[in-house]
Amino acid sequence: MSDSASGSVTGPALVGLGSVEVAARLRQFGPNAVDDAAPALWRALLGKFLAPVPCLLEAAIVLQLILGEYLEAGIIAVLLVFNAVLGLVQEGRAQATVAALKSRLALNAAVLRDRRWQVIAASRLVPGDIVKLSLGAIVPADVQLISGSILVDLSMLTGESVPVEAASGFEAPAGALIRRGEAVAQVTATGARTKFGRTAELVRAAKVASSQQKAVLRVVVYLAAINGALAAALIGYAIVRRLPAAEVIPLGLIAVLASVPVALPATFTLAGAVGAQALGRKGVLPTRLSAVDEAAAMNLLCVDKTGTLTSNELVVTRTLAMAGHDEGEVLVLARLASSDGGLDTVDAAVRTAAARQISPTATALLSFTPFDPGLKMAEAEVLADGEHRRIVKGAFAHVMAICRPLPAATAAAAALEDDGLRVLGVAVGVGDDMQLVGLLALSDPPRPEAAGCIAALKEMGIQVVMVTGDAPKTAAAVARAVGIDGPIHSLRSLPPRVSPEDVAVFAAVLPEDKFHIVQAFQRAGFIVGMCGDGANDAPALRQAQLGIAVSTATDVAKSAAGLVLTEPGLFGVLSAVTEGRIAFQRILTYTLRSIIHKVRQVSYLGVGLVLTGHAILTPMLVVIVMITGDFFAMSATTDNVRPSKKPNAWRIGNLVIAGALLGLVDLAFCVVVLVAGQQRLHLDLDTLRTLTMVNLVFNGQAVFYSVRERRHLWSSRPSNIVLVCSAADLFIIPVMALGGFLMAPLPSAVVAAVLAGAVVFALVLDLAKSMLFKLLRMT
Repeated sequence: MSDSASGSVTGPALVGLGSVEVAARLRQFGPNAVDDAAPALWRALLGKFLAPVPCLLEAAIVLQLILGEYLEAGIIAVLLVFNAVLGLVQEGRAQATVAALKSRLALNAAVLRDRRWQVIAASRLVPGDIVKLSLGAIVPADVQLISGSILVDLSMLTGESVPVEAASGFEAPAGALIRRGEAVAQVTATGARTKFGRTAELVRAAKVASSQQKAVLRVVVYLAAINGALAAALIGYAIVRRLPAAEVIPLGLIAVLASVPVALPATFTLAGAVGAQALGRKGVLPTRLSAVDEAAAMNLLCVDKTGTLTSNELVVTRTLAMAGHDEGEVLVLARLASSDGGLDTVDAAVRTAAARQISPTATALLSFTPFDPGLKMAEAEVLADGEHRRIVKGAFAHVMAICRPLPAATAAAAALEDDGLRVLGVAVGVGDDMQLVGLLALSDPPRPEAAGCIAALKEMGIQVVMVTGDAPKTAAAVARAVGIDGPIHSLRSLPPRVSPEDVAVFAAVLPEDKFHIVQAFQRAGFIVGMCGDGANDAPALRQAQLGIAVSTATDVAKSAAGLVLTEPGLFGVLSAVTEGRIAFQRILTYTLRSIIHKVRQVSYLGVGLVLTGHAILTPMLVVIVMITGDFFAMSATTDNVRPSKKPNAWRIGNLVIAGALLGLVDLAFCVVVLVAGQQRLHLDLDTLRTLTMVNLVFNGQAVFYSVRERRHLWSSRPSNIVLVCSAADLFIIPVMALGGFLMAPLPSAVVAAVLAGAVVFALVLDLAKSMLFKLLRMT
């Protein structure tokens, strides 16, 4: 840098900090950097194996190793490791987000130290330092401009594509990019105290347990409580009957093994993966599988205005000419006081609006002065009809201040501003004698599909709240246009809990406020989705159950979000909700089927013990039933289902009640078959065990087809994968039973009778399910 080489100083008013003061402040405030607080990898990984559900899976692995079922133990171990690694990767996204944030920070800075300009590492900056900001530089810390004029690009932080004109007094955050001009600024905050530092800390602190994780844990706890009591009673009865230890120990192991929902976590993961694949084909990219489930449960969506509900492009929506002038003249004059190119979005909007207007051939542009952030105006000098004229275009109040008073124009401008429009004044004159010729009203118009998407979301039972940094009037105008109705709140204080009935639009919101708004809605009991695009949105995206990065989002926002939209607008959100609800219905089928089977399983072992005096299943047969049943049931993750009309919620209490009652109906059918085999057919113990296994497999098919539909089982056609898995199940098990493979052989007539009985049972269970679902309001 030339200044550094010459050792020049800024002037008597700016001398910069001295070395002694810098050292003291560095000790006080620390380096201008954000600490990495990632936990040790081994500690994070260990935690994944010590959670309640993994501990149950580990217990199942131990039991199967004791029983000598090494293949089955290996399969569960693979599922356990897969879920642990997946969880670790998801948690690692928080650190990845911080890393992406840090990549946006400046490495070096031009600073005035000891009366000399010098280039130093940005990490050595301290509050009070004087820094120079020039074209192409990244703002190295939070600063306040002292002198100069610059165009600041905040898109990497806020997602806003429109650069901001900045002059003395403007506060620029760390990470902003200088697009034009040069300025001198004073550092106001460094390190963790900067807006960036607070954002990074909020990203690390943001954490909300997914409804899916809570559901898995609660289902497992309920099953463990119910089956634990039944297993204890079963073992106690066996001891009272004085069964030999050689039978009691395997019986206890079988009872415990039958209680563990081995494939439940894997099924949740698989359903999410299938939903994620479907979303990928629709231009929505999930960054974590749990986002698919959260989309089903989301009942409130916070949306930004700019770029999500609007086009993020200024257009001239109204042109108002004063008496003696016409709209075409106003646009031509405004065009003359606009740049021919560049990044100024106001000038671009004026150029577009005036494109069809014909400029008088007698008018020649002599000079042009770009928009001055201090004066809030741009100016041109033209030669028209042999006379030098001055044209001014800028903020209405500033233009009106240099013109003759015009009450009608002031009233018209106020009316336009009340409609949420940005009003410019256009004046022409000679010297200081200026006359207002017209007004231009600009806006960022709503996207064509925005109102339809908002209406569709409301129809799906999702309340929509706008969260924007714009002024209340502007926010209100856009909210009305897209169908968001309700009170408008300009954020000064935020109550601990808020409701969409209390606030429909949050206006004048700072990016860091979005995090607290999300928390307030969550404390009120809402499952919150949050749309965002900037790095400062990252904490809110992480905190929300469903963070959604829009198509124009920065890489920081994308890494923090659960879903990334690849197309503009909210169509992707509609797709995510639909696919999420489809995935939820599939998981609900598997979970309900699991509860029914686990409730029936241990109870049936007890009834079998009472009737025969022995365990009615061997460990080998239990494993066969578990593997065939679970993997057939996992095909539900591909089934044809209808998405629910309203947001889904895991009502585990009702789910367990329904599963337990249907499990009793299931138990009754199984007992009838067992009694018939013992009393009518007089089968020996080994053949009864084969009959039990065949019955449980056929019975499992009946349960699955009954619970896969919330209405009657014939209401929809199963998917091809479900039908193939079902056919394989119905082929393999009867062949093994008829051939006596790994079990005593069973006559074909008995197999056919059990199959026919299972068909009748499916219809009976379907009738019971319909009445029960209606009573418990399960959809």
